[in-house]
Amino acid sequence: MIRGKTYLTDYAKIAGGDPLLKLIAVDWFKVNERFDSVALHPKSLVQSEAAKKIPFILVVNLQVPAKPNYNLVMYYAAEKPVNKDSLLGRFIDGTDAFRDARFKLIPSIVEGYWMVKRAVGTRACLLGKAVTCNYLRQDNFLEIDVDIGSSSVARSIIGLVLGYVTSIVVDLAILVEAKEEKELPEYILGTVRLNRVNPEAAVPI
Repeated sequence: MIRGKTYLTDYAKIAGGDPLLKLIAVDWFKVNERFDSVALHPKSLVQSEAAKKIPFILVVNLQVPAKPNYNLVMYYAAEKPVNKDSLLGRFIDGTDAFRDARFKLIPSIVEGYWMVKRAVGTRACLLGKAVTCNYLRQDNFLEIDVDIGSSSVARSIIGLVLGYVTSIVVDLAILVEAKEEKELPEYILGTVRLNRVNPEAAVPI
């Protein structure tokens, strides 16, 4: 559920439609140290010849603190150039402070134990306010490195999720929060379903 056209007057939310960007790949890495700037790695999808022909790619790098650490990296592609004056355009080329105030994640545990559902919830979270996010803007992409370990609360929640991760199904939606009337209604940037993720399947980097 996302903010509708009249949200500023009646707080009404609407069901999100099709995502604006298309999920084209997901990487699942395990690393000893924190892994930033995934898109700059020579073997990254973003550095491929095919990816360089895509008008814009949003890379969301969720850095999961554990032993070892994990990186869940999602790649979302735009089929046409992003309008510079749109909310997404202003987010892509905006300041880090603007991005921190607008980048939002909505989680939903589709299948899982009640205590995991309770811990994760379904409320939208402004990631830049909850944890440290670092941004890398180059060429045709924006990478967002989300340091989940920077918050003790987020670290404890993700620790609980990891304990049951092989038996839960999680839906994630990402969006840019709309705060002004001209920005409404909101639209979902991208979605992903994590279906019983196996930590053992993570690829070492």
